[in-house]
Order: sequence, then C-alpha cells, then structure tokens
Amino acid sequence: MVQDVWHDPIDAVITWVDGLDPAHLQKRQIFMGSAPHLFHENATNPHRWACNGEIYLCLASLEHNAPWLRKIWIITDEQSPDLSRLSAALRAKVHLVDHSDIFANHGAALPTFNSLAIETFLWNIAGLSDRFIYFNDDVFLTAPCQESDFFSPSGPILRGAWADFGALQDDPIQMADPAKFNHYMQLNAADLCGVPAQRLFRAAHVAHPCLRRTMVHLHSRFETEFRENARCQMRDIRQFSPQSLHNHACLLQKTATLHPVKDHYHIYSGQGVGASDGTIPALLQTIKDTPDLKMLCVNDLPQLEALYPDIRSWLAQAVTGAL
Repeated sequence: MVQDVWHDPIDAVITWVDGLDPAHLQKRQIFMGSAPHLFHENATNPHRWACNGEIYLCLASLEHNAPWLRKIWIITDEQSPDLSRLSAALRAKVHLVDHSDIFANHGAALPTFNSLAIETFLWNIAGLSDRFIYFNDDVFLTAPCQESDFFSPSGPILRGAWADFGALQDDPIQMADPAKFNHYMQLNAADLCGVPAQRLFRAAHVAHPCLRRTMVHLHSRFETEFRENARCQMRDIRQFSPQSLHNHACLLQKTATLHPVKDHYHIYSGQGVGASDGTIPALLQTIKDTPDLKMLCVNDLPQLEALYPDIRSWLAQAVTGAL
C-alpha cells in the first residue's frame, strides 16, 4: 500500500560552496595537487565551485514563491553565506548543515569537492522532513508555487523526459566529453536500478522533489554503492547521480508522476556566446512572456552577465514577480 505523504511538511535543501574562500581553496589545491590520478575535465572546472551570489536569488525566490516551506537547509563546508542579507522571517527558516553532519560514519571521505558525493547523503540531515525539494543554488522559482507543483498524494512530480543513452555505453570518446558527464551519472543510476539505457528518465535542470524514506531504503539496498559514491572526493565517471537513482526508484514503484507541461527553462553555459543577434535579450523576453514558467536554472551567471550586464536586476525582478 502506498503511504500517504500528502499532509507531511516540506523542506528545501540547497547545496552551496564559496570556491574562493581561502580555506576551501587551499584544501582543494592541496587535494588536487596530491591526488595520484588525473581527474575528469568535468570535475576540475573552476566554475563548479564558483560563488556569484546566486544563493541570495535562490533564497529570495523561495521566500516569495514558496512561503509554505517549513525549513530551508543549506549544506556547506565550514562556510556560511551572509545571512544578515536575508529578511528576519527568512533567516528563521534557514539552517546551516556542515558536510561532517551528513557524512556520519564516512568521515574519511572528507573533505569533498564533489556535489555527487554530497548528494549521496542529502537525506541524512537530522530533522529533515520526509518530503523535501533539492535545489542547486543556481535554480530559482520564478512564480508562485504550490505544494502540488512538486508532490502528488503518492509521491514526487518529476520534470524531464525519457531518453535513449544506449549509444553512450562503452564509448571512450563520449566518456571523456565534459558535456556528457551528467549523462553518464544518470546512465549509471538507471543501471543500478535495472533500467535499460535505451529508456531511462533524464531529469531536467530544476528543483527536484524527493522522498527521504526512498533514499533511506536505497541506501539500505545499495549500501556498498553509496559508500563508494561518497568516497569520490572529485567527480568520477564511475559515479551515479543519487537524484537520478531516486527518480528511477520512484518511477519503478509507481509513486512518481511526470509533470505534463514544460514550466522551466535552463540557460546553460555558453548559450549566446559569440552571437551578435541579440540572442540573450530575446531569450529573456521569451522567458518573461511565458506565463506558466515556474523555474529557471542559470548555469554560469558571470558569463551571462558579460553578455547582458543588467541580468542580476532582471533576475531579482523575475524571482519576486516584479517583471
């Protein structure tokens, strides 16, 4: 019988790091300099640890568009965003969680510079609600949302599409391509669940609804694989996406449903670079004119800012409904 989670509270979980923090930068440089093997290009891109103020846009978007959230957990590494910039009401909801708090019994895997390793134990936050929504700090809500935008009475509502990744298997050229790295993380997760590469669910770049109990069950079932996933202190092509594993498990259990329409947009790294045709202003106008848009992911804010200097002001208006 499917357990009713419809009336449970919902929390948000955000992963955040300031890659220019001197202590973090020193730890990362020491680790990368002493590692006995080469890392995948996707793992070493400095953009992965860049902090460009997105966290404040993300938090503002939650305050304005999801006031029903019970708590907001920010997972970080001995650092803290400037909480004084937040309203008193929002500060009361925000709770900081150190990596060491969620890597219980896995302290040897720290320090970690790997978002996939951190995601492996998101569910291990003490006091986390059973239903929670996972955000990267570059994902923003752009319109008022309801709980029913993320969860049905039976479980999470997923955004993405079915994909055929069969051609990726055992292809060393594509495995070395940093743009394909995330494909392999989802491919590995699907394989762990017994889902064929020819028909896996490819998650969109959005806020991800999750069931903690599902992750607890998966950890129990794949304890060795979870441990190995967490041990990778830098991203590794052999890892799996914990979020994708969760999604496939929910789909197999028939507790997940797919969102019927696209209500999100993803501005990815490199989009608009080299174009002289007003690509970015036209794109932003399209986003503004999309009445059902509820989520926006911006992968490289400084790059976008170089193309469109007013983007921070535009985003601030977008997340507060002032456009």
